[in-house]
Parts: sequence; C-alpha cells; structure tokens
Amino acid sequence: MTMSKNVFYKIFFLIITCTAVQGNLWSQNINLVPRPLDMQTTGKETFTITPKTVISVENDEQKTIAEYFSSLFILPGGFAPSIVVNGNADIVFQTEQTMKPESYSLQVKKNGILIKAADSSGFFYAVQTLRLTLPAQIENRVARQDTNWTIPAMEISDGPRFSYRGLMLDVSRYFLPKEEVLKIIDCMALLKLNKFHFHLTDDNGWRIEIKKYPRLTEVGAWRVNRENFAFPDRRNPSPEESTPIGGYYTQEQMKEIIAYAQQRQIEIIPEIDMPAHSNAALAAYPEYACPVVKKFIGVLPGLGGSNADIIYCAGNDKTFEFLQGIIDEVAALFPSQYIHIGGDEAWKTHWKECPLCQARIKKEQLQNEEDLQGYFMQRISKYIQEVKGKKVMGWDELTNSKLPEGVTIFGWQGFGNAALKAAAQGHPFVMTPARLLYLIRYQGPQWFEPLTYFGNNTLKDVYTYEPIQENWDPSYANLLMGIQGSMWTEFCSTPRDVTYQIFPRLAAVAEVAWSVRGSKDWPSFLKSLDNYLNHLDAKGIIYAKSMYNIQHKVVPADNKLKVKLECERPDVEIRYTLDGTEPIGTSPIYNQDLLISDNVLLQAATFVNGKQKGKKLILPLQWNKATAKKLQGLPKEAEILLNGVHGSLKQTDFEWYTGEMSKPISFTIDLLKSEKISKCAVGCITNYGMGVHKPRKMKVEISEDNQSFTTIGERNYTDTEIFKEGNFIEELKIEVQNATARYVRFTLETPGNCPTDHVRPGQASRIYLDEVIIK
Repeated sequence: MTMSKNVFYKIFFLIITCTAVQGNLWSQNINLVPRPLDMQTTGKETFTITPKTVISVENDEQKTIAEYFSSLFILPGGFAPSIVVNGNADIVFQTEQTMKPESYSLQVKKNGILIKAADSSGFFYAVQTLRLTLPAQIENRVARQDTNWTIPAMEISDGPRFSYRGLMLDVSRYFLPKEEVLKIIDCMALLKLNKFHFHLTDDNGWRIEIKKYPRLTEVGAWRVNRENFAFPDRRNPSPEESTPIGGYYTQEQMKEIIAYAQQRQIEIIPEIDMPAHSNAALAAYPEYACPVVKKFIGVLPGLGGSNADIIYCAGNDKTFEFLQGIIDEVAALFPSQYIHIGGDEAWKTHWKECPLCQARIKKEQLQNEEDLQGYFMQRISKYIQEVKGKKVMGWDELTNSKLPEGVTIFGWQGFGNAALKAAAQGHPFVMTPARLLYLIRYQGPQWFEPLTYFGNNTLKDVYTYEPIQENWDPSYANLLMGIQGSMWTEFCSTPRDVTYQIFPRLAAVAEVAWSVRGSKDWPSFLKSLDNYLNHLDAKGIIYAKSMYNIQHKVVPADNKLKVKLECERPDVEIRYTLDGTEPIGTSPIYNQDLLISDNVLLQAATFVNGKQKGKKLILPLQWNKATAKKLQGLPKEAEILLNGVHGSLKQTDFEWYTGEMSKPISFTIDLLKSEKISKCAVGCITNYGMGVHKPRKMKVEISEDNQSFTTIGERNYTDTEIFKEGNFIEELKIEVQNATARYVRFTLETPGNCPTDHVRPGQASRIYLDEVIIK
C-alpha cells in the first residue's frame, strides 16, 4: 500500500499537534518560536495573571524588565501586576550566576512562576516566552474584558545557539518613520533577536542628523519624485528638479529608538556606508568626490546607472577629516560597540583617473585601486578603533584587499562564502547570504507577489538554511558570530510594504539563529509560527501569507503537459478545477501530477477545514502545434518554451527562459510530423530597469529533414524599438503562407549593450523568452 507525500504530511502534522510534550516534543498548547532548547509540560494546569499578581525582583535591572512585562497588561487587561523587591510574590526573578549569557530557565506552576537567569537578557527572553504563551490579545491596544491571561504549566531550559541574531533594515532607499521602526523592533524582541543593523546612508538618502554637517540632511536626505516608476527604472535627477521625497531622524529621535531597543535587549549597529553608496553625502558636499567628476551629483532615486560610480575621493585628506567628523557624532550617539562602514560595490572608475587617488597609490606603495580601497577602510577603521574605542564591521568586499585589524565581515554575496576568506585570517564574521537571507527577494510564488528583484527566498528556504557547512574548516565555526536577515527597501513605498517583506520570514531567521542544530521540524515550526502571527495580527502588523500560495510547474511529457502543484505548508489541501468554475472546499483534491492534453483553465487554491487560505492560482494552459513537442539545441530547462504557459511580468517567475548573457539563442522544434504553418511566434519580455529587452533580430527557418533549412521570415528591430522604457510583454511573430515543415528553427540575436541614455548605460542587455507559438 502506498501513501502520497501530501497525505503523509497531513498524518504527521496531526500526530505532532496532538502529542503532549515529552522532552523536546511540542505540546498542542505551547507553540514557541524560536524553539526552546528543552521544554516539558507538567500537566493541564495553568497559571493566571490577574490584578492581584505580584512580581518579585532582586535588583533594579530585573525591576526594569518586570516593569516592561507588567506594562503589557495595562491596555488589554486594564491592570498592571505590582512589583516588589525580594518579597512574597507569584512571579519570582532569581539570579543564577552559573547560567550562560542570554540563557534562562522557566518554571510555570498553578501557584506561580519562577524565572532564573544570569543576566538581563536571560530574564527578558524568559518574559518573551511568557508573552508568546499568553493569549495573542496581550498585544491589543484596547481593553479585552473577555480574556483570561493564562499561561500553561511548563518547564523550560533555554539559550541561544548564536550570539548575533540580527535584522538589517535599509532606510535609505525608503525612509521609514520612527514609529514604524519601533514596531519592527518590538516584533524582533518577541523573536529574541538582539542585533538591529541600521543601514542609514546610501546613494538614495542620508537618514541621520549630523550637526557638524547640516547639509547631509538638508540636501542629502531628499530626492526627486520618481515614485511612479519601479526603482530600477528611475532616471537620475537634473539640477533644476525639486526634491520632495525623503526624511531623516534627528539625533533626539534616534536616542528614542536606541532607548526603545535597549529596553528590549537589542543593540542598534549604525552603518555609514563608504567609500561607495555615497551619492547622498556627496550631493551635499561634492568637494569630497574626486575632482575628475564632472557630472551633476544628486541624491539618486534609483540604481543610478553610471552615477553610482561617484564615490568618496581616497586621495583627498579632507575626505577623511569629513568622515571622521561624522564618525565622532555617530560614535557618541550610538552606545553599540560596533560601527559598520560598508565597503561594498565600490566602482573605481574615477579613482583610476583621479590625480589625487593615483598619487595616494604611489605614496603608499599600493598595487592598484583595490588596494586603495583597502587603505581607505584601514584608515577609517583605525580611527574608529583607536580614537573612538569601537569595533568595525564591513561587507565581504573588504576581503578583496588587506583587511582592517579586527574587522567583522558580513558574508552577503551569493551564499556568503567570501566571508570565509576573512575567517581564514582569524576574523569574526556574520552570515547574511543574498541567496537565502535577503528579505527583498520573492518569498513565494511570484505570480502573487509585489514586484521586486531576482529569485525566491521563501519561508522554507530561510528555515532550512544551515549556516555552518560541512566543507568548512572546523575553526571557522568558532568565528561565526551568527546570522542576519537583510531587508533592502528598493521596492517599498509604505510601511506595509516593509513589514510584508520582513514577516513572517524573520521568524525563520530567528529560529535558525537561536535553536540548536538538528532540531528543525517544519510542521512544528509552522504551528509555532501561526502562534507568533496571531500576535502580529493583534498588533496590526501587515505580513505576507505567501506560504499558503501555490507554486506551479508545467513541463512537456510524452506529448502531454505534466502539471505539478506545490505549497510550502504540508497542513493544507490543494483543491482545483479544470472546468472554469471556482475552486471551493469540496473541489477535487490535488494529490498527484495532472496530465493535460488540451486547452484547459486550471484554477487552484489551498484550503484548511474547507476555508480558502491562499490566493487563487489561475493557470491557462493554451495549446498550439509546438506545445509539448521536442526541443533541440537548448538545455532541458528551456522546455518551458513549450509548456503552454505564458510568463508574468516578473521575469524570474520560472516561466521565462533567459539564455546566456550576450549570446544568441537558437533552437529547433520537432513537430514530430510535417505540419502546415502560417504563424511562428515567441513571447518576449521587456524589463527596462533590469536591462532585459527584445532581440536585435529574429529569424525563423523550416525543414523536413533537420538538415536543410529554408528561411521563411526575419524581423529586425531598431534601438528605438528595442530599448523602450517600461515593463511589458510582446509577441514577436512571423506570418507565412503555404509553408509546410516538420522542423522549425528560431534564431534570436541579442540586442547588444544598452545605449548611453539608458539607466544601465553600456551594460550588456539580454533576452528573456517564454512561449513558442506555431500555428
């Protein structure tokens, strides 16, 4: 007897959720993220917090945390438990010096709660565990007279895997108001995250007040309005344009943010990016750019094209005086032991031409411009370390030259492996690989998601990430401080856009950062995640529900189309229809691949207990003479050209074949028999900002024997036609009369480099194709 994977997961999920906790198993009533190191239930008893509840503490540090916990009940409960020092109480804080930093133990019984820890962080995390076991209404800002504030009886011994458990938030590309930053910090605290990497400066805006240099916020915090264009499509500003878009934090506002985070055991690490990503600063103080720069320096509304190569001049001593003046105020403002100084994506275009930079290379006996950046970062680092008494952090491009003494490297490129070059030299590092932990990427089936960059980093991708790889040198593990989810905000225009991208994936980041290796259990995590999301609902936080959406895959299979439907959650039913009706809770359940041999409108959605959970997938499968036939001349993944499905406006949605950069695409379709042909076409997408355009030329040839081909049509396109602005799909077609053939060959030439007035001037463009149509 066989069992489908879908049915297996449903049974497994039912077992997990109906089993009482034994050792490290989960209780049906206690669902915590991140997962505790060890948790046991002690029966069905509960402890209830009431207006009569008393909390006992030993000192002022504990009292601060107890006051925080007590304050949670003021609005939703209409009361606040009282606090005493070393008195009789229902909830007792007790110091246990032998425990590790940030660890805690928690005993909840019918008559009281005992919390033990060695430090403030441990007591705070115990409180967060209690917060997650309380009804989610604890997060409400209005009175809930109908709620009993009960906590299940349990015993927990817990502590983190990594000391660095972080979120990076970019507020340069989209300025997030102070109140919204505070909301995110509180949601972080509930997940026991402890580092908030604040990306405050970039080409697109300077977000922190520096009193010595007021123009940084007077000029650098504001940019032209290009909000009606996607970030990559935005053209650079001209000098006469107004700059209404932006904002910044005053130092007083930043002190509020810092204090709020400190109360929640979160260290805010400021990032002042250099030497690149500095257009906002140089728009305010252009004298610190290389003197060979002749173009207008403005705050960039988008990628910036060639203007992104305007960076700080490394040959000008006044540049370093300027940056040291900024660091003086940043170091005084932020109590963090760290300052992050960027170091990423520095184009050396002007350094190669700048007489000051070249003189610096000669004077310091440097090999090249890459070593000049190494000199730049070492000089700034030395000031931070020796004068300001802080530690330095930077992105993994710093490994391209001599590393500053003691610097902590953030591995971000690809899978973050460049950070291992720093580890090999004994440097600590943090992993935030773009391929897994960049929260800007799509978090679910792209047909349902807001426009952003690149491919998918789904909730499950984040959850299954293991930072320490088997092929590492064993010494690297001891240097790994932890991990960080990184939220870049190019495609955000409201606070809701930001939280939608961050949550719920940040919960998976927290799980990886906190829980011990080998403890992952996807179905159990989802139950715990649901509990956390109930708290976000009560707080009014907008988050993505992409984990309920369906990812489709359609491939040719023996002259038919094989349709595979998947959902990240194993606890849902996928129900579908093929007759044009809406899928409902009683529609057929998908439990194996579908085989389709004709035009069909497939509609599907996920359901739990008859209620639809995800968005509806609408998938038209449209047949023509090329559909499900044989493809020659391209790799197997190119079979999507013959799968009857047209791609969306998101060119990374797995329905577009991308070919190779700057190389023609040529392929042949075997129709399996001689057919009359009147039309040959292929779908093509233009994504102007990403440099994706239609081909320079399309040629179609036919043959009966796959040896001798005859051209039946050609289409040539001009630069004006090719490099149109926007994001749109076209059908490139050639119509013929009285043609008959078994084999049809398409050849498409790449359009070449983007022209000088393009947002990506001089960069190679490429072709993306979806569906081949032969009629």
